[in-house]
Amino acid sequence: MPELDSTVKNVVNKTIDPMGISQIRVFAEKFAKISGLIKLTLGEPDFNVPEHVKMAAIESIKENDSHYSAQKGILGLREAISNYLNKQFEIQYDPETEIVVTIGATEAIYDSLAAIINPGDKVLIPTPTFALYIPIVKILGGIPVQINTTEDGFQLTGKKLAQVIEKEGADKVKALMLNFPGNPTGFVYSKNQLQEIVDVVKDKNMFVVSDEIYAELTYGRKHISLAKPLPGKTILINGLSKSHAMTGYRIGYIAAPKDFVTNAAKMHAFVVTAPSNPAQYAAKEALTNGIDDPIAMRKIYQERRDYIVDQLNDIGYPTLLPEGAFYTFSEIPAEFNLTAIEFANKLAEEGKVGVTPGVAFGEGGEGHFRMSYASSMDDIKEAMKRLRIFTENLKN
Repeated sequence: MPELDSTVKNVVNKTIDPMGISQIRVFAEKFAKISGLIKLTLGEPDFNVPEHVKMAAIESIKENDSHYSAQKGILGLREAISNYLNKQFEIQYDPETEIVVTIGATEAIYDSLAAIINPGDKVLIPTPTFALYIPIVKILGGIPVQINTTEDGFQLTGKKLAQVIEKEGADKVKALMLNFPGNPTGFVYSKNQLQEIVDVVKDKNMFVVSDEIYAELTYGRKHISLAKPLPGKTILINGLSKSHAMTGYRIGYIAAPKDFVTNAAKMHAFVVTAPSNPAQYAAKEALTNGIDDPIAMRKIYQERRDYIVDQLNDIGYPTLLPEGAFYTFSEIPAEFNLTAIEFANKLAEEGKVGVTPGVAFGEGGEGHFRMSYASSMDDIKEAMKRLRIFTENLKN
C-alpha cells in the first residue's frame, strides 16, 4: 500500500482539508457497527423501484444505449421533466434550454451554486437543513450565513429574512438556499408563507436555490413550487431519488431561466460530462408513465408518520407533525442535560436505536434529533419500544 510522499503532504486544498464528511453519514456508519441496532438514520426509501421503471433501464442496455448522452441529458427525459413540472406544479420550462439532467440533486446543488458564487459572496441558509449546503458554499469560496428557524417552527419568515439581508449587506448576499418539504423537519411552506419570501427577495440582486426533492411526499396539502410565484429568480432542484425510490440511479435536474442554465450547464459538463443513459431512460419512464407511482408510497409513509409522531410525543419528545418528506425532528428534554450528539450516542449504545443528532443539520438543529420513517413499520414499532425503555432509564 503506497504512503503519501512527504514532499506533497502539504499540497492540499486548504478549504477541503479540515472538513469532515457529512455528519449524517458519520453517525449512520458509526451506528451500523453496533450489533442489534435499529437504524432510523438515513433518508433511504425502503421501497423498490417500480418494475416498469426498471424495465426501461434494462431495455436501454439491450438497445445498446452505451454512448455519450447529450450533455444536458437526453431530450426525451428533459421533455418528460418539462411535462411533469407543468402537470404537477403548473410551472413551465423549455426542455431545450431551461433544464439540465444531473447526477442526483446533489450535483444539481453544486452546479447551481457554482454558477452564482464568487469568493466572498454570502449565501443565506435557514437551519436546520440538509447538511451539504454549507460545505458546498465554503468549497466554492462563498460565506454560508446560517439562519436559525427553530423559534419560528422551522419556517423562514419574511421578517427574519429581511433582517438578515440588512445585517449581512444586500450587496453581499447573492443567494438564499431553501429546502422544502424540509429535511430534517418535514416543514412545508404554504402559498402565503412563500409569498413572504417572494416579497423580500423580488427586488434584491439575489437568486433563490429551491431544493424541492421531496415535492411528491406531502401529507394533506399539495406542494407549491417557489418557481410559480418567483420564476425569474428561482433555481429549481429536483430529482427521482425520493419520489420513485431511485436513490441509486442518481438522476436529478436543474430547471431555471435560460441564461442561468447556460452557466450551470457549463459546470455540469466540466464535472461529469453527461448522465448515464440507462438511468435516464428509467427516469423518463418514471415521469411519463409513473407519475402516480409515489401515491402508494406516500400513503404508507403517512401511516408511519402518524404512528411515530404520536409515540414520540407520548414518550416525552416534543415533535411537530411533519407535513412532508419522511423525517421527524424532535426536541431533547432539557432535563436530560445532553447535547444532540451526546443523546444520539447514548441512545445508540444503550437503547440500540440509531438517530441523527440535530447539529448535523446546522446550528438550528442543536437540542434535537432526526428519525427517518423510511423504514418498515415493524422496525419503527420496535424502535419506539426501545426508546420508551431508554427514556425511562434516563429519567431514573
